[in-house]
Formats: sequence, C-alpha cells, structure tokens
Amino acid sequence: MTITRRKFLKTASTAGLFVAAGPVMSHGFDLPGRMSPGPQALKAKRWAMLVDMSKCDGQCTENCIGVCHEIHNVPYIPTAEHQVMWLFQEPYENTFPERAHDLISDQLKGRKFFLLCNHCDDPPCVRVCPTQATFKREKDGIVMIDYHRCIGCRFCMAACPYGSRSFNFRDPRPHIKKIHPEFPTRRKGVVEKCNFCQERLERGQMPACVETCKKGALVFGDLGDPSSEIRRILAEKPHVRRKTHLGTHPSVFYIF
Repeated sequence: MTITRRKFLKTASTAGLFVAAGPVMSHGFDLPGRMSPGPQALKAKRWAMLVDMSKCDGQCTENCIGVCHEIHNVPYIPTAEHQVMWLFQEPYENTFPERAHDLISDQLKGRKFFLLCNHCDDPPCVRVCPTQATFKREKDGIVMIDYHRCIGCRFCMAACPYGSRSFNFRDPRPHIKKIHPEFPTRRKGVVEKCNFCQERLERGQMPACVETCKKGALVFGDLGDPSSEIRRILAEKPHVRRKTHLGTHPSVFYIF
C-alpha cells in the first residue's frame, strides 16, 4: 500500500501529539514547578537560603536531610555510584576547594558542610539541557526539573560545578521505604535534585529542612526583598558562596 506525503505528515503529527501529551498524564501529577500557585502560596522575587554553620550541630543526616529525602521519595541506595541525594554533606576542602590550603584552621579542616542545589541566578544546567527539562522559574528564581521531559542525557550533571544532581541508574521506587503520595516518584533514567521545596511553598509552607532545623542554622527568604530576614543577616555578617569565580551567582550562602 502506498502512502501519500499528506497522509504521512498527518500520521506523524498525530503521533507527535501523543508523545508530547503522554508524559503530562504520567502518575496523575501536574508538571512540577509549572503549576499555578494558590492564594496561600509564599512568594518571592528570588528565593535564597543561608546556612549558618556556627549553629549547625552536625545532626543533618538524621534530621534535615532525612526529612527532605522522606517527603520527596528519594530512594536509599547504599552503593556510592548509585546514590541519589537532594541534600548531602561534604568536608570543607570539597565544599570550598578554592579556599582550602595547608594552614586552614582545625575548626574548618574536615568539617562537613550542608550542601544542596544552589539555584543559581545564571544556572549552567539550564543552558545545556536539550529538552528544557531543567528550567529556571522567572517568578522566583527556583531551578526545577521536569521529570517528564528529562531524557537522561546528564548534560546538566556535567555542567553543574557543585555536584548537586543525581541520576537514577535503576528504578528508584523499590528503594523507597515509604512512598509519600503528595510528591511524584521518579523513574529509571532521569536526573533529580533539591527543588527548594517548591510544592511546600505553594501550600504556604517553608522548606522541610528549614522547619526541621531547631538550631536556626537554616534561614530561607526573599533575596529580592531588602527588608527580609535573610537580607538583614547578610548585611550584618560576613558570608561566602561556593565557587563565585564561575559567575553562576548561587542563591545559597554560608556563614562559618
């Protein structure tokens, strides 16, 4: 049977619509980060986080990190090469390699720092993504991943200078102790990372790690609001950001 060019183009375009629409229906969830926030949503010009290491008691693994991974269905896979992490810890020398030297204080040497996606104002991960699965929200600066668009090329992981992204080398769902239905699970072959608890912000709640930290070591607020708490602290205390020489303009700040 011969097929005309008109029939071929019609068939191809119809198939393309199904391919494009299919992921939107996956798992019954709206595309993350593309939903319209409700009236109770917390809003900001540019969300940012301040990590005060002088107040951190080192219980991040059990508390802040554990809560984040639990509510976001982050799988626990003990093998290092397959680990998936939204929040994690690294020693000072790895966190600030450009500041490490032979004479750093004993207070900083080997000390583990609380790390997450920096939600850069100029994110290199967004520029390299071929499908726009990684995108920066213009309304508040949060860098998001649309899991349905992600094709697993890992260009974003190569572009990220902070090691803040993880790849699902296997189906993560069997490695989740208890699935929380409020947040979508992922599939094998996609990248994931911290999302600044975007889904909680849209419900009028602060990020889970911030609420969990009882020491006040994590401050979350609007960098674009001169009267916000985070702007006040940054104006009063010396602070640093990671790898500022790269020009990514991270939205995560540190006080030692």
